[in-house]
Amino acid sequence: MTLSRRLQQDLQAAIRERDELRRDTLRMVIAAAYNIQKQVGRELNDDEAVSVVAREVKSRRESVEAYSAAGRHEAARREQAEIEIINSYLPQQLDAAELAGMVVAAVDESGASSPRDMGKVMSVLMPRVRGRADGKQVSALVARELARRDLRGHGH
Repeated sequence: MTLSRRLQQDLQAAIRERDELRRDTLRMVIAAAYNIQKQVGRELNDDEAVSVVAREVKSRRESVEAYSAAGRHEAARREQAEIEIINSYLPQQLDAAELAGMVVAAVDESGASSPRDMGKVMSVLMPRVRGRADGKQVSALVARELARRDLRGHGH
């Protein structure tokens, strides 16, 4: 079953079960996917749908940070609850060891040797981890690995 179809079925179930949080969250995700679908003029494939779902999680993570910083804890809790619902539609998240291994492999594969090569590494790595790891976390790990190699390369 496609991700889009699963979202639609789960929305119908949430409506039947009167689960307002799940219903509203799924409606927002489906609307975001529909808007992208209109832009590209066709149905989204599963990879594209996963990207939309991952973006929805990312935007809510940013909202949680903003609400928490502003002392709006109830709003932050609601966003966090939405994240948990949406996360169930993403592929299994990579654990730290798997992600670190993928970072090293991508750096090797791209031939990167210094922090200036960040873009090269990210272009190799992001398609492999999309929807399975947070982009901020990935770029921090890549930056750390490149800095480590840069230091090693300069004989420090």
